[in-house]
Amino acid sequence: MSETLAAVVGNVGTIGYGLAAIGPGVGIGIIFGNGVQAIARQPEAAGLIRQNMLLGFAVIEALALIGFVAPFIYPK
Repeated sequence: MSETLAAVVGNVGTIGYGLAAIGPGVGIGIIFGNGVQAIARQPEAAGLIRQNMLLGFAVIEALALIGFVAPFIYPK
């Protein structure tokens, strides 16, 4: 058991980088997946749906960048 615990190396910042990449990746997938479905159901509203998709993408991408930059701003 102690050998396994000794093999775990890293810090909390490494976990933060992973979460900062995984969360927005899932969010972007959900946004564009649902946006494509909405455009397929109502092609006449494609412009509005696309605009909302890009706005959501920008917000989620900003959160991802904050997650990558925050460990550098607040070092240990």
